[in-house]
Amino acid sequence: QVQLVESGGGLVQAGGSLRLSCAASSSIFNINTMVLGWYRQPPGKQRELVASITSDSTINYVDSVKGRFTIARDNAKNTVYLQMNSLKPEDTAVYYCTARRPFSPESRSWGQGTQVTVSS
Repeated sequence: QVQLVESGGGLVQAGGSLRLSCAASSSIFNINTMVLGWYRQPPGKQRELVASITSDSTINYVDSVKGRFTIARDNAKNTVYLQMNSLKPEDTAVYYCTARRPFSPESRSWGQGTQVTVSS
């Protein structure tokens, strides 16, 4: 089991920036070997993968955030970050941090979520 604690959400105007952080911990698994990621769920819509980063820093982004968001991990702190720039109202959502073992989507753990609201 992996525990994930997000922070950094809030209210920002369109064009602004926010940085989300997620601290991961586990008494069983080595966080540094896990795939870390961020999902989001806009109001009334399905949850979607925003970005992910593997243990060797292979990164994927959903097309809608490419060039605006940056995911990074600090293995010494077992923390994953999501830097969000040029925010748009359509980025408004609850953002969730995730962690899973490689090649094991069923092992994904979720954080409690943090609200990001972008005003126009």
